[in-house]
Amino acid sequence: MHTWSLDDFELGDPLGQGRFGRVYQAKEKTSGKIVALKVIFKSDLRECKLEGQLKREVEIQSHLRHHNILRLYGYFHDKDRVYLILEYAARGELYKYLLKYKRFPERLAAKYIAQIADALAYLQEKNVIHRDMKPENLLLSENGDVKISDFGLAIHAPNQQRRMTFCGTLDYLAPEMVMSTGHDGKIDSWALGVLCYEFLVGEPPFADLDSEYNTRVRIAGVDLKLPHNISLEAKDLITSLLQYKPEQRLAVNNVATHPWILKYNVRIATALYKRVFMNEWTGDRDIEVNNFTETLNRIKHESVIEITRLEKFQSWGDGIELEHRVILI
Repeated sequence: MHTWSLDDFELGDPLGQGRFGRVYQAKEKTSGKIVALKVIFKSDLRECKLEGQLKREVEIQSHLRHHNILRLYGYFHDKDRVYLILEYAARGELYKYLLKYKRFPERLAAKYIAQIADALAYLQEKNVIHRDMKPENLLLSENGDVKISDFGLAIHAPNQQRRMTFCGTLDYLAPEMVMSTGHDGKIDSWALGVLCYEFLVGEPPFADLDSEYNTRVRIAGVDLKLPHNISLEAKDLITSLLQYKPEQRLAVNNVATHPWILKYNVRIATALYKRVFMNEWTGDRDIEVNNFTETLNRIKHESVIEITRLEKFQSWGDGIELEHRVILI
């Protein structure tokens, strides 16, 4: 097994700076592969007593294999630093695009939510809770696919064990986290609902810039106000995820079959349509054929309207390509 060292890489431009170090673009000399090299100072880890957290992050992320989860290829260390060898996401943080464009068109938001949900479903299969889902922890690959990153707060929780640790970023916390009543993987479902709202509206649903306390109160009371300019299907998905009781939240592995996702993903819709009429749906994944057919008919009509609206959305400029009715970012 190869033992990595800094001599194996050519360092390029810095990609970003975090609390404990920097991330650089780097090229592995033998293969020429471009990676992201995260450099963390040991002194900072010791000072903040985060050695255990980093070890857990490496153990979890190094075992994950999903197209929409940032790959951790390996790690090494020297006297002063720890180095994480990560997959390179060429387009950087999704957050910077959200800041620039304020909000995303529904077609693009649906693409991102579908990809994030698929990755979260995979994490749940592996008994992993991310616990810090937010735009800053979502990266974009060169072809515009989402990559979930930063597993610093992630935890392995087999048998749906409830955890009591308070962690995460306030605007994305579920009621059970805010009230410290214990949490499980359903907090990631809640965060997905917050992300969906933020992608479409431009800000988290419960944020109060003047008062952190008010934000907590709004989260605990699920004080959700949905604007009129988002579709009924999007509103339904958001409210299905932002349920006070964790057990009532839409399961992330069912997000792909939600009408709002199907409306903008003809590939998924076509595959599901075939599976329905081949009687391959069983158990709690069964869906009503009549409702599904109605959804597909609505897709044909509403997609044309949405495509027309997107083509008039000139402010996207160089960040967006419209090609064969598919948006890439």
